[in-house]
Amino acid sequence: MSAVLPNEPKQPRNAAVPEPGATLELPFRAPYDWPRMLRFLAGRATPGVEAVEDGAWLRAIDFNGASGTLAVRRHARKRCLVVEIDGAVSAHAAALAVPLARIFDVHADPVAIGEGLAADPWLAPLVAAAPGLRVPGAWSGFELVVRAIVGQQVSVKAATTIVGRLVERVGKRIDGHPHARTAWRFPTPAALAAADLAGIGMPGKRVAALQGFAAAVASGELAIERNPERSPESIPEITPRRPLEPTPAHDAAPRAAARRRSPRGECSIDAAAERATLDAMRAGLLALPGIGPWTVEYVAMRAWRDSDAWPATDLVLMQTIAARDPALVRATQQRARTDAWRPWRAYAAMHLWNEIADRAGAARGG
Repeated sequence: MSAVLPNEPKQPRNAAVPEPGATLELPFRAPYDWPRMLRFLAGRATPGVEAVEDGAWLRAIDFNGASGTLAVRRHARKRCLVVEIDGAVSAHAAALAVPLARIFDVHADPVAIGEGLAADPWLAPLVAAAPGLRVPGAWSGFELVVRAIVGQQVSVKAATTIVGRLVERVGKRIDGHPHARTAWRFPTPAALAAADLAGIGMPGKRVAALQGFAAAVASGELAIERNPERSPESIPEITPRRPLEPTPAHDAAPRAAARRRSPRGECSIDAAAERATLDAMRAGLLALPGIGPWTVEYVAMRAWRDSDAWPATDLVLMQTIAARDPALVRATQQRARTDAWRPWRAYAAMHLWNEIADRAGAARGG
């Protein structure tokens, strides 16, 4: 269960009022491959918005009408991640457990996933090499789709550069923020839809796709954030050790967990309804101009926590499969093999990407 511990207030420089803070612990099932999680996030961190430094993931956030900063590390001894929350947003520490659990995939069962994938001789050595590999999530589904559109047919590094330009041109700088690498707010859907993106470094059709997507989200036409109330893996049981000042968001999380868990702690949400929700979200995103199956499946993996998502047309995945069996060149030919990895295909994708990243010593794939 997650635990919230209020911190001693910090005294900002030149400030008369101490800054509030809290520490949130997110337990996980071992093993947990924190170095590879950070490597993946570092290679795709939005410049100015997110950063990975000294074994921690850092970000400034707005949440439930409050602002603050996050720093997430792995505990040196306990089986949990430790989240340091500074600023007014620390009053919502318990509610923050939901999106943070989604980002860092703390509810995954690595033993069950490993057993499922290791039955395939291609994947068995990859699982053995990285048994605690997780599927990294994202703070915002909107941000992830923006990155996915920008990243169509370009390298991870090139996509990161272009997203950084978008932040500087359309985002907002946080006045007085002490950390330069997290001192920007990501552009809002409305701002991105209306921005002049001439010379941003993308083809015109991709710019049109990006702004069309942003406009659809801004207008409410497209729902891109998966409702945590409908996501069984993202609802932790929260028992604050020393409660903060109660807020509606603070109180709602334990009640939501209690409503949705059986006496054994298992989620009782109907799997068919969950699949229908995911199918509808896929269809809505895929219907937009310039959005293809790769983008939809990548978002399903990371933002919607679909453990069976599979970006079949991903070039790195297709190449690594073809290298194992030259007869399997096209995505349609590969399907019979990859379907055997259900219901853990998202984790299979991570293992295949990770294999290439381990060899290259860099963030490749995804």
